[in-house]
Amino acid sequence: MDAIVLLKDDHKTVERLFKQFEKAGPKAHKEKQKIVGRVIDELTTHTFIEETIFYPAVREGAPDTDDHVLESVEEHHVVVWMLSELKKLDPADERYDAKMTVLMENVRHHVEEEEQDWFPKVREAMGRNRLRELGEQMAKAKADAPHDPLDIPSADQ
Repeated sequence: MDAIVLLKDDHKTVERLFKQFEKAGPKAHKEKQKIVGRVIDELTTHTFIEETIFYPAVREGAPDTDDHVLESVEEHHVVVWMLSELKKLDPADERYDAKMTVLMENVRHHVEEEEQDWFPKVREAMGRNRLRELGEQMAKAKADAPHDPLDIPSADQ
């Protein structure tokens, strides 16, 4: 699997979780907490492999996309802090759904930019073989991803 396909698969997984959250009733606190836990795990792992493997390779192999990489890291910074706040927040807290909604808006914006604007340029610049190598690296690295969103490199930036 190539790196872009792997990342798009992650995006689909997270979007399915977002839809589950949106369908859960206003009083479905336990269900929402379970969904949010999975979102935190998925996004923490995804962000880790993007920042430690994909982005450095893209900066080298598709230098014309540097601005996008830098913007993405800033978007990640916001997301990982929101994830860490959601992890600690009681699902019955009145801010829980609002915080999750803002997270979903941020992630959906990020995904749309990546998939529509950026990934096609990366694919063209880097080619199938390099993206396949990266995809293999990224798939293996998922096992080593931290579980705490604040352990992601962009959390400190």
